Order: sequence, then C-alpha cells, then structure tokens
Amino acid sequence: MEFDSHTSDVVEYAVTLINDVTPGERHGRPFPAPAGDALTTAVRNAMPRSRTPGLPTSSDAAELAEWAARLRQVVELVDTDDLDSACVELNRIMREAGAMPTLARHDGEPWHLHFHSADAAWAVSWAASMATGLAVVLGNAVVERLGLCNAPACDRVYVDVSRNGTRRFCSTACQNRVKAAAFRARKAAEA
Repeated sequence: MEFDSHTSDVVEYAVTLINDVTPGERHGRPFPAPAGDALTTAVRNAMPRSRTPGLPTSSDAAELAEWAARLRQVVELVDTDDLDSACVELNRIMREAGAMPTLARHDGEPWHLHFHSADAAWAVSWAASMATGLAVVLGNAVVERLGLCNAPACDRVYVDVSRNGTRRFCSTACQNRVKAAAFRARKAAEA
C-alpha cells in the first residue's frame, strides 16, 4: 500500500521518529525516551540523511521530539478506534505547524509536493510534513493499517504497507515473540 512515494516516505519517517524518541515499551522491555546527545542522534537517524545535512541541532531534535509525542497521541487515538478525536488533534497539529501544500524542486529531484512553507524552520517543516502525511492515512479507507504493536509489552507504532493489510506488529522481532509464546503455550497444553 503506497499513497505516493513522498507521502509514504514521510509517514515512514514519522513512524520511525515516534518509535525512536517517545517513551513506552519496545520488544518486551521498557523504552525510556532518549535525552541529550542520544536524542539528537535518534532524531538524526530517523530522518533521511540527504535532507538533513548538519541537522538537527540539539534544540531542533528536542523540538521535533515534542511534535513526535503529539503525533504518537494521534496514533494512540486511532488504535483505540477514536478516529474523530484523532482527526481533531491532527488538524490542531497541522494548524500549529503551519502545514500547507507547496510544490518544490531541490537536490536534482523533479517537482514534488511538500507540506510546509518554504521558509519553515527545520523541526516545524518536518512536523508539518509528518502531520500531513498521517492525515492522508487518517483520511483514507486504510486507516486501520496504522496502530500500536499487538505484542505484549510493546507499544511501538506500525503502518502496514503490505498488500494484504494484515500486519499488526511493529517488527518481525515482536511478531516472532508472539508466535514463539503461542507455540510454547500449545506445547505446554499438550504435555
């Protein structure tokens, strides 16, 4: 499932960023939010290297992490089937980030749609883009492909881009953990 390559990429960046900078649980273990240099590194690693030369600064990383926490709340609302509240909150985020469609051409790429003003600061431009990318998902019939991992002790975000739309885990590691636990439970029941 791909919306268009740019939108799909931005949604993937949003999911990666949310998973890498917001606290909770990951793969069966507590996951504290990174801080300081670790936060800057996590944000840098979640973003496309070609579009972030020399960035983010520590203040940019902290600002984008705050936006990511708000985007996570939107996904949590979607996951609890409260699409109305998710859309209201996502509209608020897009307004505050100044999301606006803009055609841009840079880095040898053809014209393509950006979701922020040309003069937006780095963190705000990414927040506007990520919020708008998620809005495309929420405003689409495939909104159920966005959610929180179904594995125990994991609350990381996933977006299912598979053809059949059956993904319910943030990673293969969580899917395998659940399958192994089910196998062990069946074996114990047989004994």
